[in-house]
Amino acid sequence: MDYFREVNMASICLRILLSLLIGGILGYERGRKNRPAGFRTYILVCLGSTLVMMTNQYVYQQFGTSDPTRMGAQVISGIGFLGAGTIMVTGRQQIKGITTAAGMWTAACCGLAIGTGFYEGAIAGGIIVFAIMEFLEKMDAAIRKHSNIMDVYLEFDGKRMFSQFLTEARNSGFDVTNIEISKNKHIKTGELNVVLTLESQSKRTQEEMLAVIGSIEGVSFIEKL
Repeated sequence: MDYFREVNMASICLRILLSLLIGGILGYERGRKNRPAGFRTYILVCLGSTLVMMTNQYVYQQFGTSDPTRMGAQVISGIGFLGAGTIMVTGRQQIKGITTAAGMWTAACCGLAIGTGFYEGAIAGGIIVFAIMEFLEKMDAAIRKHSNIMDVYLEFDGKRMFSQFLTEARNSGFDVTNIEISKNKHIKTGELNVVLTLESQSKRTQEEMLAVIGSIEGVSFIEKL
């Protein structure tokens, strides 16, 4: 096994194939869910990280002057810029792509492990990451579903209606925070679009919270974010 931990033709082929496999598996899961970074992106991230570590190890073995971890450290910090490009804030202040960005960073770490010959860690890590992204999504949704705090997008008939809404929401046992108001320029009546955070002071499901808030006079549209 030590033979495959050195930089030679056999280990190069093995590491490249393994990076294609692990990157492809992780990317397939994201691509199937129509995320910003999918199959090809994850493969390229994992393969690129593998090549960086193989190059670093090669230079260290051949010349004995390079720090064997220096180039890998640059990948760890540099992948953040690529991951940030997958995080989007929608017009309704929804944040999307954080899991994809975290997956890309982890795929890069798997690639670094492969590139340096740490096959066991790369395989185990890749399997665990795939399981987290594929099978823990329902658990994450269940945790959020039973939370008494949620962000909502609301549309109101006007500013006066919104001020009444705040009063009624607080009288109904809600704390209202993180209020962001924008005027809908496409509607002449001055309809307001509002994103805010609701926290129920009593135990309620999120469906019950939406029902109570949606029944307040002046709320023309409500959506959970």
